Amino acid sequence: MRAIKHFFILGIIGVLAFNAYAALPTDTVAPILEKAMPSVVNIATTRVNSEPVLEPQRQQNNTIPTEAKRSTNLASGVIVDSDKGYILTNFHVVQGAEEVMITLSDGRNFPAKFIGGDSESDVAVVQIQAEKLQSINLGDSDTLQVGDFVLAIGNPFGLSQSVSSGIISALGRTDLGIEGYEDFIQTDAAINMGNSGGALINIKGELIGINTAILSSAGGNMGIGFAIPINMARNIMQQLIQFGEVRRGLLGVVAQSLTPDLASAFHSSKTHGAIISQIVAESPAADSGLKIGDVVLSINDKPVNNASELRNQIGLAPIDSVITLGVERLGKAQTIKIKMTDPRTHSTVLSRINPHFAGMEVAPIHDIIAAHGEINGLKLVQVNYGSAAWRAGLRTGDIITSANHQKIASVKDLESAASKQTDLLLLRVLRGPNASFMIIR
Repeated sequence: MRAIKHFFILGIIGVLAFNAYAALPTDTVAPILEKAMPSVVNIATTRVNSEPVLEPQRQQNNTIPTEAKRSTNLASGVIVDSDKGYILTNFHVVQGAEEVMITLSDGRNFPAKFIGGDSESDVAVVQIQAEKLQSINLGDSDTLQVGDFVLAIGNPFGLSQSVSSGIISALGRTDLGIEGYEDFIQTDAAINMGNSGGALINIKGELIGINTAILSSAGGNMGIGFAIPINMARNIMQQLIQFGEVRRGLLGVVAQSLTPDLASAFHSSKTHGAIISQIVAESPAADSGLKIGDVVLSINDKPVNNASELRNQIGLAPIDSVITLGVERLGKAQTIKIKMTDPRTHSTVLSRINPHFAGMEVAPIHDIIAAHGEINGLKLVQVNYGSAAWRAGLRTGDIITSANHQKIASVKDLESAASKQTDLLLLRVLRGPNASFMIIR
């Protein structure tokens, strides 16, 4: 009986597998790959790291000599504009690179120019000057379904033009603590070291995601890979090409996911949404009439299922854009329109307070971040290249939570902490899922 039962189950699995592959246009995906693979490139980045030279006899004037060590990393990218030579990849692939070299599928090599990158979404754009490039068609990631057949193309472990196949295992993966803004496509198509920045394509050969990360206990593929949806990447890419950076608008809210208990407490019949728990003073949200306890159900008619989705959609809204919130307040539906403003209008130029802060601009932040929980601090809106803060390792998007061992929730707190020790400033900084200490001298 057990053998028959197993045979029956295996038979069902076989039928399902046959039907899945029967839906493909042919018994091979070679024609699809023939069109898509030339758009996937190898990216080699070179970084120069200075390390102390362990020769005490050469030390003079209390200085430690250093020597430069060059390191090379291999990853992937996708040509999205053949005329202008734009290549889409991950920000972590090119972050801090002294040189970026692109190798095309036909073996040609070209130096790349950095156009712009966004650490919070992990999207970057580089550009090459080359002829006879082949770009890929962009799909629509909003139409994806769990079970869709996908192909991953990249350069795992330096093995250029490698392809793996699988299905979409899940959609809308958030709260993984990988990036600041997360809405990942999960796939079981094999993704390994070197696949970062590569293409996730559908059965039509369209780019539907940028391969970004894996969940692994040993560093290799375990059948759980993540890709940035192309609709998100496209939005970020357009701003990077236009401005060299992402100019996110400011709304000024903190929200948490709606739970059955919260829904009952706020007289809501909804089973999804994001409930407003805090509104920043003098922000667009405060001026719009939005209230604490409002349940946000949609943005621009797109459903909001939880607080992460609300944050993602707000993060894609550019400065001066007008968003329409579908809100439920005490059981009654309302529509609220809000114009997103420039966060820099709410920031403070810190150099006026303390010379340590030259080249920095900050704005208060009150948010819930998956990797850190609820945080209060100052978010770096701008860090000028070459400033003391830049040399200390601070970057735009970092969040300062303490200074000289004092918790920071406002510019006044930072000013107070800096005044207690004038020779240096010890900062605790959050960046993505990580936290570290940095010193400005």
